[in-house]
Amino acid sequence: MSTTFETGDLVRCTLQGCSCEGTYITTRDGMATVKLTSGYNIGVPEESLTKTGSSEMAEPQEVEIIQDTTLPKVSIVSTGGTIASKIDYRTGAVTSQFRATDILNAIPGLASLAQFSAVQLCNILSENMTPAIWQQLARAIYDEIRSGAQGILVTHGTDTMAYSAAAMSFMIKTPVPVVFVGSQRSADRPSSDNVMNGMCAVKTALSDLGEVVVVMHGTTSDDVCAIHRGTRVRKMHTSRRDAFQTIGDGVIGSVTYPSLDVSLASHAVKRGNGEPELKDHLEEKCAIIWYYPGMDPALLSAWSGYKGIVLAGTGLGHCGTDMIARIREMSAAGTLFVMTSQCLHGRICDRVYDTGRDLLGAGVIEGEDMLPEVALVKLMWVLGNSSSLSEARLMMTQNLAGEITRRSSV
Repeated sequence: MSTTFETGDLVRCTLQGCSCEGTYITTRDGMATVKLTSGYNIGVPEESLTKTGSSEMAEPQEVEIIQDTTLPKVSIVSTGGTIASKIDYRTGAVTSQFRATDILNAIPGLASLAQFSAVQLCNILSENMTPAIWQQLARAIYDEIRSGAQGILVTHGTDTMAYSAAAMSFMIKTPVPVVFVGSQRSADRPSSDNVMNGMCAVKTALSDLGEVVVVMHGTTSDDVCAIHRGTRVRKMHTSRRDAFQTIGDGVIGSVTYPSLDVSLASHAVKRGNGEPELKDHLEEKCAIIWYYPGMDPALLSAWSGYKGIVLAGTGLGHCGTDMIARIREMSAAGTLFVMTSQCLHGRICDRVYDTGRDLLGAGVIEGEDMLPEVALVKLMWVLGNSSSLSEARLMMTQNLAGEITRRSSV
């Protein structure tokens, strides 16, 4: 660690004839990390730095946001995403914020759209999301709707946001929009998408929708956000701002930016006047298995005793012939198998080839055109809310929340 600089000091870096300014974060092995005024971090030799200001000068200033009580009410339920993050000057990292005032400070334009209350449900990286937290999230959303919220905003990390949106789609019947939103790039980066995503998401939460959706950048430019149905959306890129895409159906709407005009497709579920319904039981002993050529059938034994398994098979819904006997044994023992496809587009049809017909004979359910991860979440919910295995089999073939379309385009 450096004895020359303190974290948060303002510094000037002069190196190879170039000069730039930023905030000193830390030093390791003689290399200093500096956050530039552009928002990007660089690593430079510590001897290239000159202190230009004290750490006190680097502290961000919060501005008190006055909420307009005449505007419609929107509840923010936070799970720990970076949509309202800010820079931690001790580490150079970004941290999530939870209070309504924190979020309004991060995205001040929100205060002109609605009045906000906030629920801090948890503070986790999205890869640490669990079915148990989904149940807490569903109950929190249900309570906020019953308390009079005209729309719900769920801030969530992007990596598993589609799983959570699918889970809420099955667990809550909502008369108002439940909008998941996140940020692909943190708030300290000049290319951050948090402001635009947040503004478009709130406008969607105030729109005529009555279902669970994901709102994120629709293109790489700052011109439009797409509104995706919670059971048809997938993260398709690790870092692009338009990473989220609707698979197997059309998007259910869009929000132009900066005008914030909301357009809804004809198949969008409209806002209602009824009471919300909550069915929060889940069977957690479910798994998803990705088949690959040469897969050892003995691997299935690792899931013996599980109540449900989603197979992500090849093409129309296949796996190797030598897998079928073990699938038949586990089905007979009470495990419900659902076949989906690694292709993502198109639907399952296990009646074309012998292997498929044998899988059906072993008890496998055709997963229609469900995304594999959506089928997993649905299987957890169906097994948690059905009274028998035969009822669960029937429910898996029914379209419950827009997860199945009856016709696939080619």
